[in-house]
Amino acid sequence: MTDVLLAVGTRKGLFIGRRRNGAWGWDGPHFPAQAVYAIGIDTRRPTPRLLAGADSAHWGPSVFRSDDLGQTWLEPRQPAIKYPPDTGTSLERVWQLHPAGPAAPGVVYAGTEPGGLFRSEDGGESFTLVRPLWDHPSRERWVPGGGGLAVHTVITDPRDADAVTVAVSTAGVFRTRDGGKSWAPSNSGVKAVFLPDPDPEFGQCVHKIAQDPADRDRLYLQNHWGVYRSDDAGARWTDIGGGLPSDFGFATAAHPSRGNVAYVFPITADIDRVPAGHRCRVYRTSDAGGSWEALADGLPQEDHYGTVLRDALCVDGCDPAGVYFGNRNGEVFASADDGDTWRQLLAHLPDVLCVRAAVVA
Repeated sequence: MTDVLLAVGTRKGLFIGRRRNGAWGWDGPHFPAQAVYAIGIDTRRPTPRLLAGADSAHWGPSVFRSDDLGQTWLEPRQPAIKYPPDTGTSLERVWQLHPAGPAAPGVVYAGTEPGGLFRSEDGGESFTLVRPLWDHPSRERWVPGGGGLAVHTVITDPRDADAVTVAVSTAGVFRTRDGGKSWAPSNSGVKAVFLPDPDPEFGQCVHKIAQDPADRDRLYLQNHWGVYRSDDAGARWTDIGGGLPSDFGFATAAHPSRGNVAYVFPITADIDRVPAGHRCRVYRTSDAGGSWEALADGLPQEDHYGTVLRDALCVDGCDPAGVYFGNRNGEVFASADDGDTWRQLLAHLPDVLCVRAAVVA
């Protein structure tokens, strides 16, 4: 069985698991008492580089890196992410650390609160604000969501280093096709049921986006009410939430190698943020949202109340895929067969905020 690294960020530290010969071993917590909202695993290097966005209640947020799979960590002498003085703001939290594809070696993007995108060209050691998105003319009308105003998703196109898609809570989806020099809202078809105008150009509360591995123009989107698919890189979106027990949720992920396969974890409602029907169920589509099936073999069968947050569902690079999720009960579950069967890996952790997995040598 392929060796896998699984990083679990929690409200009180980072836990790292390694699967070797089918058996899991764990260490941590790294960054004890710090909330870890963002993890990046950069597999473009001979040894993967781990990036962690940790948030100390005393020292504030920072980005750490490790080139030995978490045995040691380095923090830059100067803040890796810092807002320019003329913005009149400061970094509140790092929500996303995304190594770009092979078309942009060394490039790592960081999504932050308050609603900023930063770019690194040295593997995540230092970052520069992507100013055109920050200066977008619609910014003054962006409104914080329940979790704040944050760039929480970054999608890069492995075919084109200049094509980047981001999701902002609660401004919606924005795209660039010129390396960040200009940005356009891309929310056509995504509803904002909480606004007087449910079809605005921007202002949607997008929770997460995932990219199909076979058709890179196909994206899956979990919204604040609504599950959507785009077949044209986000220019237009189609509702695919039919067949789910609820189309509210936070997380979505796409299979790492098989097209048309995606996963969501439905939540009852925005005013009742527990698993739909009080059942711990991942739902999978194998036809790009035409139909959905509940995946429950090995998951708790009794009433369950563990909410899965936007970055707490992920896949590894295996085929069959490893699928992983953690919840606010401090539980982590894993499947090694595309989600058909599950096992519990960890319990009694602090709130799980994010999970990331990758194949490692």
